[in-house]
Amino acid sequence: MFKQIFTGLLLFLVTTAQAQDRFPAHQIGLNGFRNPSIGLEYQHRRVSMHAGYYPTNFESGVTTEFLKAGVSYWFLPWGKQPVPSAFYGGLSYLRGQTRDYRDLNALAVEAGLRWVVWKGLNLRLGVIVLGAEGKSLQVNPTPGIGYSFTL
Repeated sequence: MFKQIFTGLLLFLVTTAQAQDRFPAHQIGLNGFRNPSIGLEYQHRRVSMHAGYYPTNFESGVTTEFLKAGVSYWFLPWGKQPVPSAFYGGLSYLRGQTRDYRDLNALAVEAGLRWVVWKGLNLRLGVIVLGAEGKSLQVNPTPGIGYSFTL
């Protein structure tokens, strides 16, 4: 089983490595909505780091707030924009600020896509799985809007 997983991962990395030059060497993202957070993101080729404020609704009409920082891996770029549209997977640390998560540490895994609509203006759609000690796993959609530019 391990051999098949390792072989599949290696094949995936080799086939997507050819697209490496599609990603700019350095870019900055200003994110204005939830995905990955309301804040800043720095991307170097396929890897980005982000930090900011993350509001979410685990139940209708009730917003829970977090501070969030994490990393993402970008793959399968498409389009002809200077910052290409692409899929991503990420891992984040969150610190609860309100409600039942106040002062709790949480981890999240997320996946989705960034679609560059015009120049650096982008829309994101993803899903996040968030877990904290003593809490059940939460799964939420993560829409976002932002602007990225190359350095």
